[in-house]
Amino acid sequence: MEHRLQVGAGQAQESVLTTNKVLRNTYLLLAMTLLFSAFTAALSMTLNMPYPGPVITLVGYFGLLFLTNKLRNSALGVVCVFALTGFMGMTLGPILNAYLEFLPNGAELVMTAFGITGVTFIGLSAYALVSRKDFSFMGGFLTVGILGAFALGLIAMFFHLPTLSLAVSGLFVLAMGGLILYQTSAIVHGGETNYIMATVTLYVTIFNLFTSLLHILGVMGDE
Repeated sequence: MEHRLQVGAGQAQESVLTTNKVLRNTYLLLAMTLLFSAFTAALSMTLNMPYPGPVITLVGYFGLLFLTNKLRNSALGVVCVFALTGFMGMTLGPILNAYLEFLPNGAELVMTAFGITGVTFIGLSAYALVSRKDFSFMGGFLTVGILGAFALGLIAMFFHLPTLSLAVSGLFVLAMGGLILYQTSAIVHGGETNYIMATVTLYVTIFNLFTSLLHILGVMGDE
C-alpha cells in the first residue's frame, strides 16, 4: 500500500512538473512569436506592401499550419511557428496601414483594439490558471462555432455583405474568448502537452481577436 502511495505521489508530481514546463514553454514561445509578428507587421507597413488577398493568405496560413502540425515534435516545428506567425504579421501590416491612412481616428482604433485584446487575453488566461476549472466541455461548441463563423466570413467576403461580416467579427470575438479558456485549461489539466501547438492556438486566437475587434470598432465609429 505504501509503495502504491509513493508511486501515485511520484506520478502526480511528474504530471505537475510536465504541466508547468508546457506552460512556461508555451508562454515563452508565444511572447517571442508575438514580437516577431509585430516586427514583420512593422516591416510590411514600412515597405507599404499590398495585401496579398484572401486566397494567398488562406493558402499560406493553412499550408504553414499543416507543416507546423506535422513537425510539432521536432526542432523544425519551432521554425515553422515563426514562419507562420511572421507570415500572419506580414498580412496584418497592410490592414493596419489602411486604418492609419484612411481613417482620421485610425491610430486610436488600433490602440484601443490592441488594449482590449491584451486585457481580454491576460484576464481569461489568468482566470483559467487560477480557478483551474476544466473547460474541455467547450471543445465541441467551439469547433462548430469557429467553423461556422469561418464559412460565413468567406461568404461575407466574396459576396461583399458588410452586415454579415460585422456579425462574423462578433462571433469570432466570443469564440476566441472561449478558445483562450479552453486552450489554457487544456494545458493546466494535461490535455495539451505540446507547447508548439499550444502556442499556435493561442497566437491565432490573439490575432483573430485583435482583427475582429478592430473591425467592430471601425464600424462603431461610423467609419
